[in-house]
Amino acid sequence: MAHYRSFVALGDSFTEGLNDPGKDGHFRGWADRVAERLAELDPAFRYANLAVRGKLIDQIVEEQVPQAVEMAPGLVSFCAGGNDLLRPGSDPDRMAKKLAGAVRRLRGSGAEVLLFTGVDPRDTPLMRRMRGKFAVFYLHVRSIADLYGCRVVDQWSMQAIRDWRAWSEDRLHMNAEGHRLVAARVLDVLDVPFDDSWQYEWPARTVDPRVRRREDAQWVREFLVPWVARRLRGTSSGDGLSAKRPDLERWS
Repeated sequence: MAHYRSFVALGDSFTEGLNDPGKDGHFRGWADRVAERLAELDPAFRYANLAVRGKLIDQIVEEQVPQAVEMAPGLVSFCAGGNDLLRPGSDPDRMAKKLAGAVRRLRGSGAEVLLFTGVDPRDTPLMRRMRGKFAVFYLHVRSIADLYGCRVVDQWSMQAIRDWRAWSEDRLHMNAEGHRLVAARVLDVLDVPFDDSWQYEWPARTVDPRVRRREDAQWVREFLVPWVARRLRGTSSGDGLSAKRPDLERWS
C-alpha cells in the first residue's frame, strides 16, 4: 500500500472540481475526494489545490509548478491540456514539450507525479472532429510518464465517464458522480485502499435520436459557442480567481 503524507494538485477546472458542489461555496472534485481518503489514512496528511478554471498549460507551468516545487510534497498531480487543445491552431507537440519540462522539474524535486489522459471526445459534437489532436497529446502524456517514471490515470479507457450522466449540463465539466468515479480511479492507480469502484455500468436507457440531436444543437448554442468565443477573445472564466487551497495544510 502506498503512503502519501502530502499532495499538491495542479491544473484547471477539472482539478479545481467544477461542477461537483462542495462546502463554503467551493467546488469539491476528484482531488478533494482523494485528499479526504489520504487524510483518513494519515492524520498528519497535508494538501494544497492550486488549480484554477480556464488555465492553459503555459500558465500552469509558469504559475503553479514553481509553487509546487517550493512546497516539496510527496505527490503532485498535473492534469491540463483540454483548454489548449480546443483553441484553434493549438499544437499538441509543443504542449507536450512544455509538459515534459514541468514533469522533469517536479520529479527533480523528489515528488511522485501523477499524470492524466483526457476523456475520448468521440461522443461530443464538434469536439469529435479534433479527436486526432487529442489522441496525439495523450500519447505524448503516456510517453512522458514512461520517460520520467510517473503514474497515469487513463480517462480515455474509462467507459463509465463516457456516459452523459457523469457530466453536468455544460458537458465540459463532470458532475459529482463523474468526479467520484475519477477519484476512485486515481486511488486505484496510486495503490491506495478505498471502498469504491470506478468500473461502473450505468443502467440501460433509450434516447430518442431526434431528442438527442435537439439537445446537441442546444448545447452547441448555449455552452460550446460562448466557451470558444471567450477563448478567441483571450478571456477566461478563471480571470481574477485564485486557488481554493493555496497553502499546503492539514486536511480539514
